[in-house]
Amino acid sequence: MSRRIIMVTGGQRSGKSEFAEKTARDLSDNPVYLATSQILDDEMRHRVEIHRSRRGDEWTTVEEPLHLGSIDMTNRVVLVDCVTMWASNMLHICEGDGQEALKRMKEEFDRFTAHDATYLIVTNEIGLGGTSANKLQRTFTDLQGSINRYIASSADDVYMLISGISMKIK
Repeated sequence: MSRRIIMVTGGQRSGKSEFAEKTARDLSDNPVYLATSQILDDEMRHRVEIHRSRRGDEWTTVEEPLHLGSIDMTNRVVLVDCVTMWASNMLHICEGDGQEALKRMKEEFDRFTAHDATYLIVTNEIGLGGTSANKLQRTFTDLQGSINRYIASSADDVYMLISGISMKIK
């Protein structure tokens, strides 16, 4: 197996995760689901349960909210869901410093994807609206857009989902 990166982007509830899960199952009988979220409240617990209920026993689940570079997925098909939660987690530990968070995310992403594997990277496209009056929200939107661009530049394929319809854009 060689290294292949597939990025899946779009808005909330656009069908990104379902598309990536189907793609991973088409590529492997035993894919890995790498969850970057942290269950901090009941609403997040409910969201995680929805995702878990769609996956069968053939999936291996790994939970890592920050240090993706510490995980070796050599010769596996791994779905990372999602960069948006990862960016939020990283911005939090970097105390709102978007440049530091971006630097760390790039380093982690490069270490994580250095191995021969198939990586399906799910992310949100959030910068399509207006500019927020809130500084932290602007910082997060800038971080999300910057890391998305970085990942897309490394990706072999990029898909965008709108209303459940996938379009290959790279």
